[in-house]
Amino acid sequence: MTKKKGGQYIAEALVREKIPYVFGICGHGTVGLIDELYNVRDEVKMISPRHEQTAVHMADGYFRVAHRPAATLTSTGPGSANQIMGLAVAQTDSSAILSITANVPTQQFNRGPFQELNLHNQADFNNVIKPVVKRSFQPTRAEMLPLAIRQACATMTTGRPGPVNLDIPYNLFQEEGDLTQESIGSAFGKRRSGAGPDDIRDTVDRLLSAERPVIFVGHGVTLSEASKELTELAHHLSIPVISSPNGMGTIDMEDPLSLGFIGRNGAYQANQAGRHADLVLAVGVRFDDRSASSWKPGYSWNFPHTALIHVDLDHAEMTRNYTPDLAILADARTFLQQVKSELTIRGVERVPRLESWLADIASWRAEWEAYVAPNWGQHVSPISPYRVVEDCLSVIPKDAIVSFDSGVHHNWYMQFWKARGPQSMLNTWGYSGMGFGPSSILGAKLAAPDRPCISICGDGGFTMVPHVLCTAVEYNIPVVWVVWNNFVWGAIRDLQYGYFGGREYGTGFYAGDKSEPYNPDFAMWARAAGVAGYTVKRSQDFAGVLEEAIALNKPVLIDVHVDGDVRPPATGSWELPPLIHKEPVFGKPWMPK
Repeated sequence: MTKKKGGQYIAEALVREKIPYVFGICGHGTVGLIDELYNVRDEVKMISPRHEQTAVHMADGYFRVAHRPAATLTSTGPGSANQIMGLAVAQTDSSAILSITANVPTQQFNRGPFQELNLHNQADFNNVIKPVVKRSFQPTRAEMLPLAIRQACATMTTGRPGPVNLDIPYNLFQEEGDLTQESIGSAFGKRRSGAGPDDIRDTVDRLLSAERPVIFVGHGVTLSEASKELTELAHHLSIPVISSPNGMGTIDMEDPLSLGFIGRNGAYQANQAGRHADLVLAVGVRFDDRSASSWKPGYSWNFPHTALIHVDLDHAEMTRNYTPDLAILADARTFLQQVKSELTIRGVERVPRLESWLADIASWRAEWEAYVAPNWGQHVSPISPYRVVEDCLSVIPKDAIVSFDSGVHHNWYMQFWKARGPQSMLNTWGYSGMGFGPSSILGAKLAAPDRPCISICGDGGFTMVPHVLCTAVEYNIPVVWVVWNNFVWGAIRDLQYGYFGGREYGTGFYAGDKSEPYNPDFAMWARAAGVAGYTVKRSQDFAGVLEEAIALNKPVLIDVHVDGDVRPPATGSWELPPLIHKEPVFGKPWMPK
């Protein structure tokens, strides 16, 4: 047994668990641990953003790119409460984060000391954080730390990854205990469950007999790092691939077999393929309402008429929204490798097949491209959203990492962005928390310092976390923010227009007398923080400014004034019960007779 302070043990454990960063904000509850982090600063770097929400988003972005978890550190009470939204985003999008929170000292439990929650239980922060993490641990003696840390690290990285909380009374940072080194708990990518042989044979039988199959892939394929296996299987059997936003890039979206996103703001060919498919192999997806047109038959999918094989690590996703004909609990990469091996055993060669099905898809793609073609290449004032997307596609390097926030800008990029590789498109999808995009790009850049990192974010979302500018300057994190400035909560204003007679209330940004649109001068705001700032009001200027910003290799903000009255064309639907859903702008729902 070795006597040491709890804080020292935690710092050394972070080194053993290969946690490279602690995104933390100081507080009276954390000073005892921060002092110990100083001793391991060469192996675990502490980054201190200006808000706890951003700390979590940075850890989230880091994990999504590096597939290595980082830690957050927040102090007793409000500091820890400020991270709840960020953890909810991480939990719903399956990002592993070690959230270390300080709590009141055990000697003062239930006495109402500074910042204790004790109405229902002493030091009760666990019940605040519990819904947004996989597990919350609260060791109350120094000797409990080794087991708690090992179990926390194993929990966040095993199975479906997600955030885990260590809520530690801050006296444990100073108190000594008999603490021995525990074995390492982190195991991301090391425990890959496979499917049973009967299920693999059944899957291959169904894939070979289907006349109109599609593969639908989500974040599970990204997390499993199964891009190579997915692409090989798709090409081996000539099966087209539909992607959720968090699965985009697992097959190069310039690949002819890539159909893009499905749902209200999906591509027409993806929705048509989903409607007409006779078999869907869904791997690592949830079938949420936005990728399933609110589960309305004929709009994106036609289950149960269409056969469904659903593969996922999380048993809770099986039958949540659709009952599969074949449910397989397995890691995505392991499963795809097993399918490929079965094809090899059977001697199934890669030969042209499904010609009629692929011809149908090609015709749908051509219809869609012809429909949107007149909108490309325009130089108009105010700047068209099509122009902004088009210039991003032409200027941003294919190895870049792009983050998006919640808002109407994200709808445009779901529909038209071409992610060229995995872990290159960061979305706040499940919980859709605003502020994720401008914050997570900082963590992404730390994970991939040699790749361009660009945040495309709405004016509303950026205004929620403008302090990211400070963090970029303080820690020399060269990212580019493109602020999609349309002077409105655009996604919600459009709902008002569509459902409530065309009037707007509470969604536009206006100066005092409401006569003129208002926003801060984002470029000046950036320059005040020490960030290079540009304002773009002419469509002819955007591509050149974006190219220059990426080449500068330092923090840059581009304020782009975008027309808020041009909307992405819906090809599916989205329902807000009890309101009656809107029909697609292009294409019609289809159900088999």
